[in-house]
Amino acid sequence: MTAATRAQLAGARRIVVKVGSSSISGENATKIKPLVDALAEAHARGSEVVLVSSGAIATGMPFLALDTRPSDLATQQAAAAVGQNVLVYRYQEALRPFAIVAGQVLLTAGDLENPTHRSNARRAMERLLGLRILPIVNENDTVATHEIRFGDNDRLGALVAQLIGADALVLLSDIVSLYTRPPDEPGAEPIHDVRYGDDLAQYQFGSAVVNSIGTGGAATKVSAATLAAAAGVGVLVTSIDLVSEALSGADVGTWFEPNPEPEAPGVTGPVGVRR
Repeated sequence: MTAATRAQLAGARRIVVKVGSSSISGENATKIKPLVDALAEAHARGSEVVLVSSGAIATGMPFLALDTRPSDLATQQAAAAVGQNVLVYRYQEALRPFAIVAGQVLLTAGDLENPTHRSNARRAMERLLGLRILPIVNENDTVATHEIRFGDNDRLGALVAQLIGADALVLLSDIVSLYTRPPDEPGAEPIHDVRYGDDLAQYQFGSAVVNSIGTGGAATKVSAATLAAAAGVGVLVTSIDLVSEALSGADVGTWFEPNPEPEAPGVTGPVGVRR
């Protein structure tokens, strides 16, 4: 059943959780354990959980003696190849005490646009969830081209939520909620709820940012949340530090109400284009 409210997250059948690079790499790598603890709690309640995790490039950078995110594609791909291996290992080590096995799923935008690839991805994800495996999804940065430079995993999280018919999507970042304008500006106020169809033009979310760790920002989260909500998936945007509370249905973050009358599966494609 689609989570129509935050409170229903605690009983959601299928949840997609997305976490950004800056939240789980560098000095924040220690946050992997509490993140996994919260995912394991939801798993123990019977929920099917999918983690969409950025961080391959950021995790690989120290192993390549890089202080900042590389700008050339080949080095980005090399950092991703090394970092993805380390990142999944860290997740699996954190999952081990709960006897939960992780399954790696690497996708590109093309995979979700090609009908055959999309069907294969859905079948594999369904089987993993049926086996009580916790899929860890990331963009396939080692082979991606345009997406690796300009893409973000907030959108990937929304597309995965659509792909598997998730009841809810949780977008984790470094801030507690979205704000009416950048939170460091005067007059910025937290946004508690976004009703389906609300006009968001009144808010100043800014543009996507690229820093030494990863890509993303409030604007990408709003775009992804709007995409998922239109497909009938409730979306919560909040801080990684509040992930346990979020998955327990606490009154935290910014909630995007799902479309009460979403189009039937197959009517729209992964990028919202009518087929």
